[in-house]
Amino acid sequence: MESVGLPPAELGRLIAAALVGTFLGILLSYGFVAPLAAKLEQRGNEATKMLQTIKVTLLASLNGYAPALAVEFGRKVLFSAERPSFAELEEHVKQAKAR
Repeated sequence: MESVGLPPAELGRLIAAALVGTFLGILLSYGFVAPLAAKLEQRGNEATKMLQTIKVTLLASLNGYAPALAVEFGRKVLFSAERPSFAELEEHVKQAKAR
């Protein structure tokens, strides 16, 4: 506000510098910081997915569900790309029992 009385040439330079700083801040926040934060949040969610699966399976078992149903509840928590099919899960359980 103290620069209001300056000549238009100097005032134009000051306004241009303020606009460049504002647009640079917007570019950095929306172009770099926000995508980085979203990627870090996604990695954090992926890292805790296995623990959530264990938690849901144990809670279902503690609530009295049959073991097969408890495992099914836990299986549903996984991402669909990583979730084993019911047949794959059954085959793995049979192999584990055979050992």
